[in-house]
Amino acid sequence: MKLKTFKIGKLTIKNPILLAPMVDVTDLPYRLICKKAGADIVYTEMLYVDAIIHENKKTKELMTTVKEEKPIGIQITGSNIDHFKKAIPYLKNYDFVDLNCGCPSERIVGNEAGSYLLNNPKKIAEIIKLLKKEKLIVTVKIRLGFHTNNVLNIAEEIEKAGADALTIHARLSIHSNKIPADWKEIEKVKKILKIPVIGNGDIHDGKSAEEMLKITDGCMIARAAIGDPDIFYRIKHYIRTGEEIPFSFDRNMEYLSLYLKYCKKYKFNDLHRIKHLSCKFIRNIKNGSKLRNEIMQCKSLEDIENMIEKL
Repeated sequence: MKLKTFKIGKLTIKNPILLAPMVDVTDLPYRLICKKAGADIVYTEMLYVDAIIHENKKTKELMTTVKEEKPIGIQITGSNIDHFKKAIPYLKNYDFVDLNCGCPSERIVGNEAGSYLLNNPKKIAEIIKLLKKEKLIVTVKIRLGFHTNNVLNIAEEIEKAGADALTIHARLSIHSNKIPADWKEIEKVKKILKIPVIGNGDIHDGKSAEEMLKITDGCMIARAAIGDPDIFYRIKHYIRTGEEIPFSFDRNMEYLSLYLKYCKKYKFNDLHRIKHLSCKFIRNIKNGSKLRNEIMQCKSLEDIENMIEKL
């Protein structure tokens, strides 16, 4: 299968394999290693517009970007239209803005943001129009609905409002990842929209990525990329050759070392976050649980580096 090319606004995307925005995962160092592994588009983790406009210290750190990761999208959510207006000056350094209408977190939904917005397609449209008025490239990430499936109505409203692309996580907001993603619903949306449609949900290897690309313009990798950035290389190899490459612990340790190097270079110092994410890299190896426990006992980034070097 030949990889596709499609456009998001004025951006030309040559290979449509995307790293999903994920809270506590897709910081600058992690985006860079996924980019190196073959991710074509990366995003900041989801950021609340209130935190952006109040210049929250942690949020400012998470907004850090460098030219090596372009094209880069900033993913935002919120509920207050006025806050979206005030956030616009902070969004112009990014190649595009992704509006999150899919996060099912109780904290986010409780603030009437994230997937709660699926209850009000007109409000989603209002936010898109506001951002488009400022000449921003705007994409939207949704689920099939909040409690009930209204994805076709939502998708049509999003396209009419002027969005440049739509990503669909093929589950309801109330569904856990144990519920299989319903790709047939993505296919239905693709048939009625003219803008690019990107599929998300249950893509975990080359074959599943190829199957998603048969019905969409691009595929977005989420859980499968946590602690396994090399999945992007393996997916592209499969699409080019039809051969699935097995997971390599040694390659994964190289990526973990690079992640830690980038954390130092760009002064990402949240040790709890770094340890938690580092543990995700330790898989498919004897005594993996013991090694993860040892990482969690580390007192510094250098301690983690020294431990990894010995593996």
